[in-house]
Amino acid sequence: MDRRQMTLMLSDKEMTLLDQLAASRGMSKTALVRQALRLYQSVTERLENGDKVFVERPSTLEKTELMVL
Repeated sequence: MDRRQMTLMLSDKEMTLLDQLAASRGMSKTALVRQALRLYQSVTERLENGDKVFVERPSTLEKTELMVL
């Protein structure tokens, strides 16, 4: 696999969030960003195919459609 490097400038708030998410999942920040890209790609492909993506609250089975801007 070929790899390329990039620099990502984040605000303090964004970096804090990235640090917290990575720590809570026991992942590196790089691994978390890669996972986020794969998730975004999967959601985007489904939406482009005309599918809808929902989030369901298990306690009430209430569903909310995930909107990607």
